[in-house]
Amino acid sequence: MHAAGFGKKMKNEQARPPFRFIVTKLEANKSARSHCSLLHSRCCHICKLPGRVMGIRVLRFSLVVILVLLLVAGALTALLPNIKEDKMLTLRREIKSQGKSTQDSFTLIMQTYNRTDLLLRLLNHYQAVPYLHKVIVVWNNVGEKGPDELWNSLGPHPVPVIFKVQTTNRMRNRLQVFPELETNAVLMVDDDMLISTQDLVFAFSVWQQFPDQIVGFVPRKHVSTSSGVYSYGGFELQAPGFGNGDHYSLVLIGASFFHSKYLELFQRQPAAVHALLDETQNCDDIAMNFIIAKHTGKTSGVFVKPVNIDNLEKETNGGYSGMWHRAEHFLQRSYCINKLVNIYDSMPLKYSNIMISQFGFPYANHKSKM
Repeated sequence: MHAAGFGKKMKNEQARPPFRFIVTKLEANKSARSHCSLLHSRCCHICKLPGRVMGIRVLRFSLVVILVLLLVAGALTALLPNIKEDKMLTLRREIKSQGKSTQDSFTLIMQTYNRTDLLLRLLNHYQAVPYLHKVIVVWNNVGEKGPDELWNSLGPHPVPVIFKVQTTNRMRNRLQVFPELETNAVLMVDDDMLISTQDLVFAFSVWQQFPDQIVGFVPRKHVSTSSGVYSYGGFELQAPGFGNGDHYSLVLIGASFFHSKYLELFQRQPAAVHALLDETQNCDDIAMNFIIAKHTGKTSGVFVKPVNIDNLEKETNGGYSGMWHRAEHFLQRSYCINKLVNIYDSMPLKYSNIMISQFGFPYANHKSKM
């Protein structure tokens, strides 16, 4: 009904002659008729111009204005400084990275020394992992330039990779509070460890349920002796009072997720802790387990059974072997446990038999291969 009335009204308006409203008003005032005649005679050549001609002129004028604006914009664009393609790619990566929520993503921290070939291979693997926000490479090759130019030249890459060149080769360099770290979740991986995407995605989901603990793939344990001295080892060690069960009290941070707040907490530890790590060039992962267990009053970590995890140390061309190959490695780590007990005046580590698996493998069937 309303549409029909509107159409009828429009039809009537279109049928009216031009300037009818003005003429009607003038007829009501006869004294002004002569003035209207004079005005009409002077302006009739304007009043009688066809509407189509006026429309064409307006259209031409509009096109000229638009063309001028386009020419001016083009000239201004030509004056702008050129942005190189690599800078554009960096900008795109930054925009993409900013689009990821820091609450639902994690930062990979990887410390490396004399394993550039493995590093590039691992970066190529990890950059495609979902939920990865950024990669921080702690470059411990003192005096040697990092491979950032090579890496960037082979881009674009899905996430930004930042190389942090160090002035000293220290094991605890990876536990710094990096200003580039923007996520709560940290994935710390050794530079010879290849962890499948499937395992990482699952472990990250587990960490989101246990954000105050280390969630990782490599469990270890401590055992006490009758003399009160502690020893460090794997599942082959039998803890008193626990029978033959597969219990653990540490989760190594070299293949794990943990909260970034523990990096700050590590920096506030007694100087004796940092001195011990620098003395041995070892045990930073044991220290982190002590710190977290002491801070939370709970077990320091949660063990996630990996489906596919490989150690690529034998495939490197750098000639550097991991510390765990040293004859004194396990003795040194036992030494660290006893020293940390003295520093903290307590043994905060607690045993756990919890294993979380994607496929419900029986815990008794698990034997650590790492």
